[in-house]
Amino acid sequence: MKKILVAVDDSKGSKSVLSVFKNLVRPPEKVILLHVERLLGGSLMIDMLGEAELSTLRESLKGTEYKEELDRKAENILSYYRKELENSGLITIKTVIRDGIPAEEILKVAEEEGVDLIVTGFNEKQGVHRLITGCVSKEVERNANVPVLVAKDTADEKVYDWKEAVAKA
Repeated sequence: MKKILVAVDDSKGSKSVLSVFKNLVRPPEKVILLHVERLLGGSLMIDMLGEAELSTLRESLKGTEYKEELDRKAENILSYYRKELENSGLITIKTVIRDGIPAEEILKVAEEEGVDLIVTGFNEKQGVHRLITGCVSKEVERNANVPVLVAKDTADEKVYDWKEAVAKA
């Protein structure tokens, strides 16, 4: 495999991507490390917006403190995963920050970058939340043109403390 897209966020399920990636995947020539900012946080509404509405939302958030905080958080997340992957011997890592609907953005970046594999974490959602928003990894798996490796959270993984990392930044 030449290029692998690794989609990450600040969840426990995403943390498991590191373990699976380090232990199961032969090192590729290049890793595209992607984080998708959810412009409305955990809101269920974001997944229901069309491209025109998302574009308007993006414009209205430009330059706001909220968007700057999202960007800082994204940089911290990507910095953490970049260091972890570099420590495991990977040299060529490209980081990408997108905003919008995670599954759609993961698929777009995979297509744009011409990746051979997508690696993503699995986050267990429950009840109505899962019914309405679905599952990002399942959506990616269903619509990707390349193989998708979904890493599930394991109990022995250390949970990364994002608040501590932001405080240090």
